[in-house]
Amino acid sequence: MSVNARRRLRLPADHQSPAAARALVREVLVEAGFTDLLDEAMLLTTELSTNGVVHAGTDLDVEVTADDDGVTVTVTDFRGGPLEPLSTEPPDEMAEHGRGLLLVDRFATAWGTTHDATGKGVWFRLEHGTRSTPQPHIGVAPVAPATSIVEPVAAEDAAERIAWLVSVPDELRSRLTLPQLVSELLLRLCEVTGAAGGAVWLDEGDGSGDQQIGRYGQVPDTDPIGAVTVPLTMARPLSGRLVLYPESYAERSWVSLASLSADRMALTIEADRLRAADVRRRSWLTFLAEASELLAQSLNVDLTLALVPQIMVPRLGEWCTLWVADEWGELKPAAGTHREESQWPVVKRLLSGPDSELIERLQETVELGLTVPLTRPLEGVAVPLSARGKVLGVLTLGRPVDRLHAPDDITVIEDIARRAALALDNARIHAERQRIAQAFQQALLPAALPSPPGIEFAAEYVPASTGTDVGGDFYDVLEVEPGRFLVSAGDVCGKGPQAAAVTGVVRDVLRALARQGLPLPRIIELLNRTLLEQPDEGRYATLITAMIERRGEELHVEMCLSGHERALHLKKVGECEFVGIEGTAVGLLEQVKVTITELSLAPGDSLLFYTDGVTERRNGDVMFGLRGVCRAVTPLAGHSAAVVTSRLKAITMNFSPDAPKDDIAILGIHNTASDKG
Repeated sequence: MSVNARRRLRLPADHQSPAAARALVREVLVEAGFTDLLDEAMLLTTELSTNGVVHAGTDLDVEVTADDDGVTVTVTDFRGGPLEPLSTEPPDEMAEHGRGLLLVDRFATAWGTTHDATGKGVWFRLEHGTRSTPQPHIGVAPVAPATSIVEPVAAEDAAERIAWLVSVPDELRSRLTLPQLVSELLLRLCEVTGAAGGAVWLDEGDGSGDQQIGRYGQVPDTDPIGAVTVPLTMARPLSGRLVLYPESYAERSWVSLASLSADRMALTIEADRLRAADVRRRSWLTFLAEASELLAQSLNVDLTLALVPQIMVPRLGEWCTLWVADEWGELKPAAGTHREESQWPVVKRLLSGPDSELIERLQETVELGLTVPLTRPLEGVAVPLSARGKVLGVLTLGRPVDRLHAPDDITVIEDIARRAALALDNARIHAERQRIAQAFQQALLPAALPSPPGIEFAAEYVPASTGTDVGGDFYDVLEVEPGRFLVSAGDVCGKGPQAAAVTGVVRDVLRALARQGLPLPRIIELLNRTLLEQPDEGRYATLITAMIERRGEELHVEMCLSGHERALHLKKVGECEFVGIEGTAVGLLEQVKVTITELSLAPGDSLLFYTDGVTERRNGDVMFGLRGVCRAVTPLAGHSAAVVTSRLKAITMNFSPDAPKDDIAILGIHNTASDKG
């Protein structure tokens, strides 16, 4: 059936005209059977007619034409001048004007303007298939309306009017912010009651006082006599009120209708608050997870101290300082920061000044282990840094610029303070264990090498770990008697305290047996028996040991290998030779194979001992190996032992970009008798 409906209506410039214009449009659409276009048509008609009333101040002509494909609505005023330009800036959501033609541009299938000698108008067209598919234009922010889209005048009975009063369609509600949704409910209440205007006020209980979150129509500066005020029933700390302003007098039914609408508004506000609280909680959980990850990555005390203020500022406060208790319990500032770097010196001076109240607050925090507030000029909070039952210090945090710390803020601050204290305590424990490991490692190496005439000893040592592990590699030089030296290097299986204990046993037993004047084979046999008697099974060591003494200008060497790498004989003439016969590692078998190798070091010759951390260093699939050792030191033939060992260490370390996976120990002996260079 063909559709051809047309209506035209002239309306006065007052606040009831938008409702009459919507009634006309609704009548035509219902008659034409175009109810699927009602929402968009009502919305755009309200916007154009309201703009005409507010901005033109003249009568309005509203013309509605329906055909087979859709509907066209034209709103014409009789005031000269240009149309309001299409703004690309989003309007104030609390404003009753300022949207311009944004909504028309967003929802209409097509739109345009008309001009004649008497006035100007805006028309829009809606066609089937355009509902709920608006396409925002580039540079134009979509704007959700704060106006009604269903005409209450068309309600047939009280039940329908009440349902329209409190029920906003889901599609529209999902596009509105809280102030816009409250304003929509208020608009419906004003149209049902006939009030000239109304306002909704909300107090969130945070000290900011009443805030207007919705308004419609004429809202005076002060509530006149006859205004209807209804409280919004909400859980503490929220409170609010709805106020209706009549043109002349308020009917009895207004209170009941306003109470019904106020209950709907209260539910809307509380639901929005719960959604916002859930978003905040999720945000805080993410923030705490990120803070924990940052703190967990640091085992350095100074880095941890510097990191905590950076986490706190500016998210939780304007400035932050960490106070750490020293060994006498006195608090000292350790790290801090300010949101504005230029203001940090000012806060720092206030913190370091002779402020007895601040010191008392800090001491109170330490003694009670509780969060205490800070008063001006350093408003904020002081939170104890507690970990494992003791207070390590205090975290002081200035309040944000625009508000005091809320209860949720304090909860998060205390949580981060606990995590920071635990991270700081972990870093301190790690540092202490690192110091112990380093001291233990140094105790396994000689404090200084002998410097006898005619012989030079030099050594290099690189532990695989700079943390709390103790390596099993060692070297040692002992003057058994004047002019006669026991030289040794070795590698104990494994790492850690057990390996270090075995290293100490090997080193001390070698020294004790050598001082008894026993020959090398007997020393190795007794050492092997000693290790087998140790309670910790499976601990063994590879060794290279030598007895060195001067015979004329040469150094006589008696050397044996116990499962260790061969030594390198670097001759002054530029030749290198690997020397030694393989033997059995000590601590594995009841019987060990010990073979003595004798050689002489001429003046200018060197002898190098090294552990497998040198030969087994890898760069991908390539191993440094014995060939790498020979290539590294051959150009240094005739140089001092210190030069040769340091050069070998440097080339070994540079062979791979990776940190060494095994300890590196290098010991060099150089014959300096009659050495000419």
